Formats: sequence, structure tokens, C-alpha cells
Amino acid sequence: MCDPRFAMRDSTSNRESRGRESRGREGRGRESVGLLGYGACALAGTLWGTGFFWGRLALNEMGVEPMVLYRFLFATLGMLPVAFAHRARLTAGEWRTLLAAAAFGIPIQFLLQFHGLARTTVSHASLMVGTMPVLLAGAATAFAGERLDRFGWLALFASTVGVALVALGGSHATTGRETPTLVGDLLVLASLVTALAWVLLSKKLMQTLSPKVVSSYTILSGTAMLLAIVLGPWALAPLTHSHADPLPVEHVSLTAWSALAIGGLFCTAATTLLWNWGIHHVPASRAGVFLNIEPALGSILGVELLGERLGPYAWLGGALIIGAAVAMTVRGRESEPAVILE
Repeated sequence: MCDPRFAMRDSTSNRESRGRESRGREGRGRESVGLLGYGACALAGTLWGTGFFWGRLALNEMGVEPMVLYRFLFATLGMLPVAFAHRARLTAGEWRTLLAAAAFGIPIQFLLQFHGLARTTVSHASLMVGTMPVLLAGAATAFAGERLDRFGWLALFASTVGVALVALGGSHATTGRETPTLVGDLLVLASLVTALAWVLLSKKLMQTLSPKVVSSYTILSGTAMLLAIVLGPWALAPLTHSHADPLPVEHVSLTAWSALAIGGLFCTAATTLLWNWGIHHVPASRAGVFLNIEPALGSILGVELLGERLGPYAWLGGALIIGAAVAMTVRGRESEPAVILE
């Protein structure tokens, strides 16, 4: 006859064994999700890095306003299923915040950014975007109550010097067709400052709404604003007796349409969802380093595929910008980049 004490020990041992197995499976599950999170952030950073390249191909055949509008119409096609699958009821205050975020994040930011790209090179524009992690850290210090230590202020100073070197050295780096200009570089930089307002407003919204709701509703609202800005003058031309060109359609090549579709679906809609999903499964301070893929890859594409050249000051400035951004993100002192479109 079995001793009940041994039976109890066996039962306890089995429970402990099952508990260890369960914890082991949970740990492996968390590790697997974490790796997928880092992979999602890396893929988002890689796709963002090609954004200016596709934009330049489209700008060769049309103006900035129609190019940005077409890009976001394609992004809307990708975001509509997300918006329908994650419908939400927003309060009046949330709508005001969301519409402000959409205005800063889409028509204002992207029209500034691509008017800048039209006046500079892909390489210069991409290097300017490398200031974003450091700008986020500065914004967190100014508006979110965070504090920068001496290392943070040194990185911010190095990034600022890098921007000055890239911008002021632009006239020494010419290409076959495009020449970087101070105005173009500064417009791209101004678009990043505008993006900070969008990031902070979106972060506030995500305290009560899911990232998918914020991302999809923002893109849909911002695209509606773009439609009004771009098509408004054309629609009102008969009333105002002014001339406004219609959107280019017939003479746009397959290359430009492909660039617009890739830019909208992959470099805007997909990257937003990938990034938001990724930073919800891994620490944002570690994921932030993947933002630095964008300036590095973008400048490489400009040099290798578009025949651009970077002058010595631009190379030095780019190294300072990317080095400061990597240092900030690795140390994990920056603010959490909740959502970034480009």
C-alpha cells in the first residue's frame, strides 16, 4: 500500500515541474515576441530609408503637392482595412487632438519635407532626418519633463554641428541633375520640428486609444486635409477666375506610379503599423536605434543609385548626426518615439 506522504510529494513535484515548464514556455514566448518586435522595428527603419528615393523618382514627373497627395491616397488604401477593423468612438477632445496631430503630421510635415527634397538631394535630406532621435530627446526635455545629462546635451550639440556642416557644405557637393541647397536642407529640418508636435500629440492620444486607431485615423484625416489643400484651388478656379492645373494622370510613367504606390503602402502605411507594433513588444529606448537605418540607407541610395555626391563637410556632418543619434538611442535616454510616418 502506497504511503500517502509519498503520494503528496509526487503530486507536489509534478505541480512544480508543470509550473517550471509553463514558465519556460512563457519565457520562450516572450523572447520570441521580443525578437519579432526588434525585427518589425528594423524592417520599418529599412523601409523608411527608401522613402526619399521613391519620392525623388515621382518628383521627376510631377510637383510636390500632387506627389504627396498620391502617396497618401495609396497609404489610405492600406489603412482603410485597419480603420474598419478597429473602429473607436472618440470624444470631442480626442477629435481635436487627433485633427491637430493629423495636420502637423501629414500636410504640414510632408509638404515641407518634399518641398525641401525638391530643392536638395536625397543624400542631404536623409542625413537631416538623422537628427530626429536627438530632436525627440530635446522635445522630451522641454515638454515631457525629462532631463538630459551632460552626455545628452553633448550629443544634441554634436548633432546640431552636423546639421550645420551638411547644410552649409551643400554647395560644394553637386550631382548630374540635383544640387543641394541651404533652403532645401532647412525645409527638411523644419519638417522634422513639425513632426515633433505630431509625435507629442499622438503620444497623448495613445494614453486612451490604441496605436492602430491613432495611426489609421490620423492618416485618413490627414489625407482628407491634403485633398482639400491640393484640389481646393482647382475646384474653386471657376469661381475665383484663376488658373489651377489639374492633377497629372495621363503622362505619368509606370515608374512614377510604382514609386508612389511603394512610398504610400510600404514606406507610410506598413511602416507605421510595424513600428507601433514593435515598440509595444520591446523597449522603445532599444528600438530607437533602428531609426538610424533611415539616414544611413537613404544617403547610400542617393549616392549609389542616383549618382549624387557628398562633399567632405557633408560626410563629416553626417557622421556627427548618425553618431549622436546612435549614442542617444543606445543609452536609452531619449523620449519614446510613439509613432513616425516617414
